[in-house]
Amino acid sequence: MPRLMSPLRPRYMRFPSDPHELSGVPEKNADMRHSGDHPVGDTPAEEVPEESSRIAEGTYRQIRDYSLVLLSQGIVHRLERSPEGPFEIFVKPEHEPQALHQLELYRKENPPREENPPLPLSLSLQPVWVLLVPVVCTLLDFSGKVARMHSLGLSDADKVMHGQWWRTITALTLHGDARHIASNLLSGYIVLTLLSYRTPLARMAPFLAVASALANFCTVLTVQTDFRSLGFSTFVFAAIGALAVIEFRLMPRETHGQLRRFAPLCGAASLAVFLGLGENADILGHAYGFIAGLFCGFIPKKKALRWGTPTKLVDLVWVAIYFAIFAIGWKFALA
Repeated sequence: MPRLMSPLRPRYMRFPSDPHELSGVPEKNADMRHSGDHPVGDTPAEEVPEESSRIAEGTYRQIRDYSLVLLSQGIVHRLERSPEGPFEIFVKPEHEPQALHQLELYRKENPPREENPPLPLSLSLQPVWVLLVPVVCTLLDFSGKVARMHSLGLSDADKVMHGQWWRTITALTLHGDARHIASNLLSGYIVLTLLSYRTPLARMAPFLAVASALANFCTVLTVQTDFRSLGFSTFVFAAIGALAVIEFRLMPRETHGQLRRFAPLCGAASLAVFLGLGENADILGHAYGFIAGLFCGFIPKKKALRWGTPTKLVDLVWVAIYFAIFAIGWKFALA
């Protein structure tokens, strides 16, 4: 699971809120600052030609520190972000030997930091639109404005086995009472916020919705008769599984003791067991949701997870797909 960093940590030690926030990139008017508001590496671009030499690539923090080293030695340089994700630093060809020597001295005195640094503790609005679906559907169900919404939407094993597949989707949006939905919203917000630190939820939510529906279907196939279930918790457990795999993929290979690399998976499994057991809990649905979520954790590219992925306009398409999945399910249910 992501490790959290205190919000009281000095601002200049944090990641930039915008992944493209770079110094020395005049076309973006970027501004990278260290403590004391002194610009780092804001060297005019015309002094470092396009045919310059790349001397290093790494995370924002690493390149920022390298820029400070070169700036202290008066070495002209330019910072950019490559299409693959990492930040890069360039110098004139004639300055390359001196720059590499200074960076080598810096690395000897300051060993490389861990590849999977702590994340800043902050609140995110990304989970709000994901949780909007169960909130709206549950309130409509409680209000009674939609006739027989509860009986038409819950996952009934007998009816699903006879072709009403859409119940595996609509059941995710319904809840038994206020306590049921409140617990799912609270746990869902926490887990989805942690997941949003690693990747935009727009690119994960549709896959998690499909994985949750498949988990409900697997539960039906296992029980087959006289079984009813509902609730967004299956989606939450799928998100826990996806987050566990993402953190496992980001664990440094040099981690002392190879078993430690499995810590995120073991921790997530323990959390799933802790949250998934209880009176009237759909244990099978939770277990299948967690397993389905593990596969979703392999969807984002590792480079995107490690270097960060800026939100793009095309992400609105994924948001529309997420809402469309539930809209289609309810269209069949209410037909």
